[in-house]
Amino acid sequence: MPDVRLASSQGKWILFTTILGSSMALLDSTVVNVALPRIGRDLDTSLSALQWTVNAYMLTLAGLILLGGSLGDQFGRRKIFVIGVVWFAAASLLCGLAPNDIVLIAARALQGIGGALLTPGSLALIQASFHPDDRAKAVGLWSGFGGIGAAIGPFLGGWLVDGPGWRWVFLLNVPLALLCVPVALRHVPESADGRAHGRFDVLGAVLAALSLGFVTYALIEAGTTSLLAIAGVATGVAFVYVEKRRRDPMLPLDIFASRQFSALNVVTLCVYGAFGGYFFLTALQLQVVAGYSALAAGTALLPTTALMLLFSARSGALADRIGPRLPLTVGPLLCATAMLLMLRVGEHANYLTDVLPAVLVMGTGMVTLVAPLTASVLASVDTSRAGIASGINNAAARAASLIAVAALPLLAGMGPEAYRSPAAFNAAFHRAMPICAGVLVVGSALAFALVRRPAPGCVRPECRTHGNVTSPPLEAEGR
Repeated sequence: MPDVRLASSQGKWILFTTILGSSMALLDSTVVNVALPRIGRDLDTSLSALQWTVNAYMLTLAGLILLGGSLGDQFGRRKIFVIGVVWFAAASLLCGLAPNDIVLIAARALQGIGGALLTPGSLALIQASFHPDDRAKAVGLWSGFGGIGAAIGPFLGGWLVDGPGWRWVFLLNVPLALLCVPVALRHVPESADGRAHGRFDVLGAVLAALSLGFVTYALIEAGTTSLLAIAGVATGVAFVYVEKRRRDPMLPLDIFASRQFSALNVVTLCVYGAFGGYFFLTALQLQVVAGYSALAAGTALLPTTALMLLFSARSGALADRIGPRLPLTVGPLLCATAMLLMLRVGEHANYLTDVLPAVLVMGTGMVTLVAPLTASVLASVDTSRAGIASGINNAAARAASLIAVAALPLLAGMGPEAYRSPAAFNAAFHRAMPICAGVLVVGSALAFALVRRPAPGCVRPECRTHGNVTSPPLEAEGR
């Protein structure tokens, strides 16, 4: 039984290194959007390359995050976590030194692999190290401080972009890794799952990533890649076939026998698809059209994350009392309203009257729905499957953002040079936000029709404080 106490020196070091490691991946999920206009200008690249700068990372992260946790269980959680941190830092260095967009995109894909190793590994280390009486508090601190990292990410990214340059958004990860790895090796005990058997669903992970990759490429490079779209569907079908036949699949399909779990993941796809498109385009709109600096654009979005950090735990408690159906119905509608309010943001937009109202409504909507969504996902499955249910939901959210970033510019009619023209980008942005709002309305309707109050005594989230806008929080295995 793990016996490290949170108040001990070792416990504090464990918490420090896991927060630092996971924050590296979390920061890169939020901060890069702010740097995109400067990256595009410096590398003289198209909008599609900027989409790939975001999506290459999400593609490998979403496709491999479930496998990453399994590798830690088998080979040692500390070992896989450290490998993930080193891998992530090396890929970040390559991003920072990239001479062109092709190298940058490839390095971002490598970053996602490192993120898939270290993100579940950081949570697994807390689970495996701390005494049961302290684990819930440790997980809460891990989640809360990670949320603070998500909050400062756009601000920090904007400051770096306007100051030393966008490359430092990536290069900053190198000293963080140099601090994280020695602490992990010295203070974090190694652990593994004695029940792990060494069989890994590598084929399933590869097929999932290929399917997402083919579909994403077909959407971003629309008009010339219909065969790749077909290949994406075919590999998706192959993935389902493989998962049905494997003894130990990465994605156990029988978990979807729970109608509640299936419905909640469809709601997740709608909600986080809209969020992914919103945050990608809004960071560009504020800089390209409204004329904000990178720092101002990053700071402009801070209230959304701040509201989540302050009130997510209370929102979860309220949902426990009244049930998740109402929050999951109202929350997406509030977020849809925020996206329509963003239509007020145009040339020379005033922050207080044009941007802030939308940002506050967006934060209120996310506060209303994110914690109840996570709690409902965990409550919809058996206690022993809470970890895998959380991992599937997290991967579904990232995949939804991936597809949204690929598809939304196409649906809104953005050309390859749209981000260079304020007028063209503004027109496309005004077509994109109603699309995102419509997807959220669909998610709200599905939640109202399909979500029900969970049974008494079901598993509850340990990550009650949450500030990540890109995906729902991960929850640990083994309750």
